[in-house]
Amino acid sequence: MSKIEKTFTVAGTARNPDGTVKARFANDLVARIKILNKAGCTDINLVTLPQAMTKLEALQHLQALGITEGDAGYAVANKLSEKARMAKKGEVKVQAKTARPSKAKQSVTAEQLVAAASE
Repeated sequence: MSKIEKTFTVAGTARNPDGTVKARFANDLVARIKILNKAGCTDINLVTLPQAMTKLEALQHLQALGITEGDAGYAVANKLSEKARMAKKGEVKVQAKTARPSKAKQSVTAEQLVAAASE
């Protein structure tokens, strides 16, 4: 069963009233800015993404745009490493054993494959 990740069309950073900078994600730029302003956030730097992206992809895009300086760069890099760790944790390692040739070896020609596919 595959887990479907939520995608976002807006990403960036904002400084909380307590002074910490966090990476932010949304699907509506104007609504997100209004919410952040109402919450007392400053230094709001949100960008519209070229297409809908997961958080990991959006963070990589932000770094590609050059958001790597100061507190905003630290927040993006920190969140990116966290998301990369989580993505890696979800990976499954498979170790294959050597394959043994079967006793009854069957050979299939390209013509037989095409004929089978067209049926």
